[in-house]
Amino acid sequence: MSNLIRIRRALLSVSDKTDLIPFARKLAALDVTLISTGGTARVLEEAGLTVIPIDQVTGFPEMMDGRVKTLHPKVHGGLLALRDNDDHVKAMKQHDIEPIDLVCINLYPFEQTVADPDVAEPEAIEQIDIGGPSMVRSAAKNHPFVTVVTDAAQYDRVVNELDAHQGSTTLELRRELCTAAFTRTAAYDTAIATWMSRRSAEQFPAALNMRYDRSAVELRYGENPHQAGALYLDPDATEATVARSKLLHGIPMGFCNYYDANAALEAVKEIDPRQFAAATVVKHGSPCGYAIADDVPTAVDKAFEGDPLAAYGGIMAINRPVSEDVAKAIGTGKKYMHVIIAPSFEPAAVQFLAQRWDDVRIVEVGDLPAPAERDANELDVKYITGGLLVQPRDLLPMDPDNWEHKAGPAPNDDVLRQFVLAMIIVKHLKSNSTCIVGQNMLYGGGMGQVDRVAGCRLALERAGDRADGAVAATDGLFPFRDGPDLLIEAGVKAIIEPGGSKRDDDVVEACRDANVTLMFTGSRHFRH
Repeated sequence: MSNLIRIRRALLSVSDKTDLIPFARKLAALDVTLISTGGTARVLEEAGLTVIPIDQVTGFPEMMDGRVKTLHPKVHGGLLALRDNDDHVKAMKQHDIEPIDLVCINLYPFEQTVADPDVAEPEAIEQIDIGGPSMVRSAAKNHPFVTVVTDAAQYDRVVNELDAHQGSTTLELRRELCTAAFTRTAAYDTAIATWMSRRSAEQFPAALNMRYDRSAVELRYGENPHQAGALYLDPDATEATVARSKLLHGIPMGFCNYYDANAALEAVKEIDPRQFAAATVVKHGSPCGYAIADDVPTAVDKAFEGDPLAAYGGIMAINRPVSEDVAKAIGTGKKYMHVIIAPSFEPAAVQFLAQRWDDVRIVEVGDLPAPAERDANELDVKYITGGLLVQPRDLLPMDPDNWEHKAGPAPNDDVLRQFVLAMIIVKHLKSNSTCIVGQNMLYGGGMGQVDRVAGCRLALERAGDRADGAVAATDGLFPFRDGPDLLIEAGVKAIIEPGGSKRDDDVVEACRDANVTLMFTGSRHFRH
């Protein structure tokens, strides 16, 4: 078999007709016979090109509203026949099948159709392409002889190759296009399966089909310099995210930058921007500063005040647009930021921050959803060697009406507000975790500890004297009273925890004896 295959007959059937006419004209100029279907044939004919309708090839009319038109041996025999196999050549002659050397197909726009949340099921079903993927797969399987084109972005590459080789394509190109073709059909089937599964009552399907497209963003390396790294995007994601963010200034984001930036953004998504401004500073996946306020500059200042030492070189996320005044709050004083994330930035804010730190990454993500509007369909996936652990996102609202008052004075509105904030923060700290909160800000967090007492000690160490009169929260239950005893001794006046320990009564007794408010939420919020 020759490496070069001359293109003599081409079948064109596309939904997206971008740049189709120039491509078809180039094929016609090389004396390629054009075969086409339905709307594609009409467009080509209107452009003055000579086209053989598909029904003249098959001997059958397009039928059933176009559902059946290319599923025929005259088509698939012409695509699948091995040209160097005598039996295949004999069968082609016996059944009057002519070879098809190039297929140009892009599929029905199923993904775009179901992106509309209000799309009717029958409309979505009609956008499931059958003949297109079948031809693409046939052509790709027989890529030693057939060139398969599945994207308008490939037209120039094919044309250049045809020009360079007098109307022929190389095996190298056909292999490349074959890989792209099977990638496309796999993605298409995945989109259909995902849509179908989301309409099912079954939360976890028997087979989890996931599709991610490699981003144009290039990562210098992975988590460590000796590891390679890449960013892949969920084509179905609609929520504001750092994965699809816009870099307004600074050097490209790295693997760890994306990971920590995501942690920061998810933390401030917990606060409705219409109610409060929220700001956080994240280091190594956990907030070291977090605050809410009526205005963004105050939230920013208090987020830094939480732990100025840890905040140095951190990643900041804000839930509201960044004005020049906000930029000055971020950039004033002895601070250094690696990344700053917000829905949007005023040009003057970008200019100020860029002048303050040459290498700071300024990342715009678009408007943030209200907490109740976050995408509940998106799964939280954790990779383990040889498998995946899958669960829904932890989007449980922090609702004091569902909490149980167990000891001490009944919490007033301010204490309840601090409890809500403390539970939000502790949810975003790496478990086991404890946090100390007061005056709408994080005073200190003890995260990633192997026992809860150590988490309490670390949180108190970071909070210092501010623990006196503050509230404390933990992401999991207290198995003993030793943790609460430490908090109470430091002056903490209110504690909130999930409850559920065999020794809950000991914790209740400790708080009752010290006249410390104790609330049970009934919900754990581990974050490994």
